[in-house]
Amino acid sequence: MMKRWLLVILGAVVATATWGAENFPPPEFTGGYQFPPMNVPPPRAAVFAYLDMAVLVAALGLASYFALRLRSRRHLFWLTLFSLGYFGFYRRGCVCPVGAIQNTAMALGVPGYTLPFVVGFFLLVPLLFALFAGRTFCAGVCPLGAAQEVVLLRPVRVPAWLEQPLSLIPFFYLGLAVLLAYLGSGFLICRYDPFVAFFRLGGTTGIVIFGVALLGLGTVVGRPYCRYLCPYGALLRLIAPLSKWQVKITPTECIKCHLCADACPYGAIKPPTPEEEPVRRREGKTRLGLLLLALPAMIALGAGLGWRVSGLLARVDPTVSLAERVWLQQQGLALGTTAASEAFYKQGRAYEELYAQAAGIRQRFAPATAALGGWVALVLGVRLIGLSLRRHRLEYEADPAACLACGRCYAACPVEHARVQGLPLELIGAGP
Repeated sequence: MMKRWLLVILGAVVATATWGAENFPPPEFTGGYQFPPMNVPPPRAAVFAYLDMAVLVAALGLASYFALRLRSRRHLFWLTLFSLGYFGFYRRGCVCPVGAIQNTAMALGVPGYTLPFVVGFFLLVPLLFALFAGRTFCAGVCPLGAAQEVVLLRPVRVPAWLEQPLSLIPFFYLGLAVLLAYLGSGFLICRYDPFVAFFRLGGTTGIVIFGVALLGLGTVVGRPYCRYLCPYGALLRLIAPLSKWQVKITPTECIKCHLCADACPYGAIKPPTPEEEPVRRREGKTRLGLLLLALPAMIALGAGLGWRVSGLLARVDPTVSLAERVWLQQQGLALGTTAASEAFYKQGRAYEELYAQAAGIRQRFAPATAALGGWVALVLGVRLIGLSLRRHRLEYEADPAACLACGRCYAACPVEHARVQGLPLELIGAGP
């Protein structure tokens, strides 16, 4: 039944989307102005777009098979190299499911913008695979993850006290990116994509430095962008725990040797839990109850704070920032002109028109930033509730939300080696 409904949802998205063309034609200037060359991939013919979608589905299918059925780290690594070459350097990072979040939000919030078919497809299909196979998109298909996977040399473990707060950032980033795209104020994810400059062999100095720094960090910290920044990873974290099939480190009895946890560079292997004392269990239940009662108040407080800072956040919009700059120059509070204000003066537009347009954008920002504040509070509250929950584990298990299905735990597990080589398990022994 679930599969049937998923097919219906996919069909609805496909039916309502259209092939993207140029939704906003560039303005025509009469002063001889020439648009600077844009370092983005040109539009593709429909047949090649279909090819991209077919390659995506095939790669997702292979990643799921290699990770969950074949249980092969080697095959996953070769698929990672292929995805880096095809979706990264050949397709130059476009279309990307990560950036497609913004197109979808913009289609929902900006009149006249139509979601391109291929963009909707790239956004939805990895999420549908995650419902069945977990984060196999991250395992060997995503070019951003692939770029970090190939540079990881000597991973070090990030301590839990640092891992927990850092892993919240992708959810906040997701909320902010959706808000700006929904209001038509910009594509934050694409603007600060750290690896697109490498895929397109060109980019701003700041983004190149950012990408180099992340790759340098990625030699010792497993996939820092995926774990601590990627907004699409935040979506997969929410969906993967619901997946029908998940990574199981050993197909038979775990001997608790701890080797899989040592091999995992992402901190996704959870150890067996000791039996808690009755007093601590009661304390945990009390804390959980208080957090559940406080969650609505936290969301309301976050929404109120978001509403209060809406004017500040609205300055991210180019029209609002232009209106403020022009007003300051009119009042003599700012000297000189910026490129945007000079272009405005040359257009001969009325000041009142610009100010009215900026005021309308500020009005739209107020409820949107309130929703963002509520989202941030919800994420924090749910994380605190999650930390208060105690799940009893008898063996080492992969956390489906954090597990990237890279296959390293298979390569480290002696029980898995015995299974592959056909050896009797009695020869392995038990861990401490």
